Amino acid sequence: MVGMTPPLPELTTRMRDIFGHVVEAYLERGQPIGSKALTGAVNLSPASIRSVLAELEERGLLTHPHTSAGRLPTETGLRLFVDGIMQSHLPSAEERAAIERQVRDRPLEEALANATAALSGLSACAGVVVAPKIERRLRQLAFVPLGPGQALAVIVGEDGSVENRMVALPMGMTAAALAEIANFVTARLAGLTLAEAEGRLRHEIRERREALDAAAAELVATGLAEWREDGPSRPVLIVRGQANLLDEVAALDLERVRKLLDELEDRQEIVRLLEGAREGEGCRIFIGSENRMFALSGSSVIAAPYRGAEGRVVGVVGVIGPTRLNYARIVPMVDYTAQALTRLMG
Repeated sequence: MVGMTPPLPELTTRMRDIFGHVVEAYLERGQPIGSKALTGAVNLSPASIRSVLAELEERGLLTHPHTSAGRLPTETGLRLFVDGIMQSHLPSAEERAAIERQVRDRPLEEALANATAALSGLSACAGVVVAPKIERRLRQLAFVPLGPGQALAVIVGEDGSVENRMVALPMGMTAAALAEIANFVTARLAGLTLAEAEGRLRHEIRERREALDAAAAELVATGLAEWREDGPSRPVLIVRGQANLLDEVAALDLERVRKLLDELEDRQEIVRLLEGAREGEGCRIFIGSENRMFALSGSSVIAAPYRGAEGRVVGVVGVIGPTRLNYARIVPMVDYTAQALTRLMG
């Protein structure tokens, strides 16, 4: 686990005890905790508890919303709790078995999707995984002419991915020539990787020049080479379980949930955030505004890297949810899922 805030002043035993009870009660119920509710947990009078709560608030660890007399942990308080007070609980045998069932003896893409769904279900959060760069296979190619010297190329992969690229056209290239080469690629090269399709197309240019418009075919062959080369720079992101974010407590704060769901649509930003968890051995925890991506919704991210056969980090798996997470349970669960994926790829 990697902390992201500077060290905070030491708390007295009494402050640490009360602070821990406030955070644990908040994470469990999602509601502000008052001094009366704490009297059964600590052997102090309500007045003494109120004094400690006020001190913790002065230190920036607790806050109280609007008219409520109860306290909530701040993001700084949650960070202190996660880094210094929380006692993690290893995943149960049932949880470990549920994760292993979804991963063991399955093709990589299926295992990654299943692991993400399992993690989402077990954590009641949105599960996410950045997958290793997978070489795409062609399904279809089409062109949309945009005017003299310009067209939009639409490439569809077998995995359902769609990519649009602006392409500059040689002088004199007709829409009919573009349609011909697009039909050829779709009919004859579907199912091939980009590298295989490029090689086959260049062979056709050499051997069947009379059957294809040479300039159009060369344009597409060059495009396939470029798409193949920069493909590895675009990681694959799998997200599962967004509906889990709409729990009963979240229903009281629908604006925050709406913002979080909007943020989950920005796949490239999520990938950039998760890539920050590649360094280090275990889980990385981002709480609220510690990450710019989820600052608006005040959400937390727990993520851990997983490795390939050579021990090199090839992806990241994790969960995204409200800051009111059961960190003690979910952090080891994410870590275990990362270890299961590492074993699969080893």
